[in-house]
Amino acid sequence: MANRFVYKDVEGATTQWDDLQRKFGNLPPKPEVFKPAPFTPADDPDLRPKSAAWIDEKSPEELEELEDDDMDDDRFLQEYRKKRLAEIQEAAKVVRYGSVVPISGSDFVHEVSQAPQDVWVVVFLYKDGVQECGVLLTCLEELATRYPATKFVKIISTDCIPNYPDRNLPTILVYNNGAVKGTLVGLSQFGARRCTPESVALALCKSDPVLNDGHSNNASKDAVIDGVRKRFIEKLVTQHEDEEDYSSD
Repeated sequence: MANRFVYKDVEGATTQWDDLQRKFGNLPPKPEVFKPAPFTPADDPDLRPKSAAWIDEKSPEELEELEDDDMDDDRFLQEYRKKRLAEIQEAAKVVRYGSVVPISGSDFVHEVSQAPQDVWVVVFLYKDGVQECGVLLTCLEELATRYPATKFVKIISTDCIPNYPDRNLPTILVYNNGAVKGTLVGLSQFGARRCTPESVALALCKSDPVLNDGHSNNASKDAVIDGVRKRFIEKLVTQHEDEEDYSSD
């Protein structure tokens, strides 16, 4: 049995005879040529255009992994990635503390006198049961979290200085490069019982830039004090707004 072939022209093609018949209405209109919808690829985050904001969101480990990625088509992003990685590595070098650490008399030399030369150490002399010491400690704990590159330690007064009188408590000793740079005796130095973290910060930085947040490039005394004053003003504004919201309710 012979094979039969069915000839099919290009889709949408017609003969002159068909066109003439359609003109006179003897044939139905020519059907529309099928056109598939435009192809839209699925959204892939890895294929999106890279930007500075995209790099800022990356962790140090992710930035390291980008070293082998194909980013040769954008030299700006390559340089930006290197810059961000360098900034993160530099920030990691900053010594961070972040809390008021209790020490004993035997720890004093290692923790205070032998601290790194570029680290300021705030030594809090106290005794349990002295109410003024508790007030000042609350302020120091907040400052320790704000300024993690400054070292805060606390020690029972008589463990640090034998027979140190309780009437002098609380007392703060400020150390830098193994030497005492300042001594603040009594809560009156910080505003008595009305002392705040801001008033304590201003007293600590009266002579030297004791407080260091680990980010500021300008470590001058004036720069630190300006930052403390700005934070204090922002705190007052926030408190005022909260009071207005409470009264309106």
